[in-house]
Amino acid sequence: MAGSHLNLPNAITIGRIAACPAIFLLALAPTFGSQIAAFVLFLAAAFSDLWDGYVARKHSLVTDVGKLLDPLADKLLLASTLVPFYIISHRPGSAGMIPWWTVLPLWVMIVVLGREVVVTLFRQWAVRREVVIAAGTSGKYKTLVQNLFSGGLLFWYPIQSLARDVGWNSVPWRAFTAVHATWIGLTLSMAIILTVYSMIDYFWSYRALIGVRD
Repeated sequence: MAGSHLNLPNAITIGRIAACPAIFLLALAPTFGSQIAAFVLFLAAAFSDLWDGYVARKHSLVTDVGKLLDPLADKLLLASTLVPFYIISHRPGSAGMIPWWTVLPLWVMIVVLGREVVVTLFRQWAVRREVVIAAGTSGKYKTLVQNLFSGGLLFWYPIQSLARDVGWNSVPWRAFTAVHATWIGLTLSMAIILTVYSMIDYFWSYRALIGVRD
């Protein structure tokens, strides 16, 4: 473990956290440029999650601080897209509708964000007992699928807006739209399933910490 908490992987993670408010605001903006900027910034933040983990493992820069900051950054990145999606999809008109789902239901927000709050509180409780809980495999898969959904929908809004403005209606465009819509609907469904599963997996993996016997 590295002796310094402020190493390169942790600095990358802090940068990802700092990008979240900008993604939140840009995603809510009604202009094409702002929405594309939100998509690009989100991609950079999402890929930085892979980069900081790779650098930390390769150069033995894993720290307890990094183990706590990395999941926190993932949760903030999720909230910076999911909350705007909820607001946009409930705006009047069809421009903000989510493929397969129409609007983002409140129960999805409660399940997905509620899971993040519960796991974060559990991690903090574990730290007070001198146990640092890093992101598990199921949690990483959950984050990956959530990012695939968020990235897909962040691109969906501006590209559909552009298509309406320029009148795209060719067969290739309709085929792309169908595939893109399936991507969004499917990844959101998978993300909900993995959200619930990963939370159960966390508590089961650390059942000894909370005194649960097999």
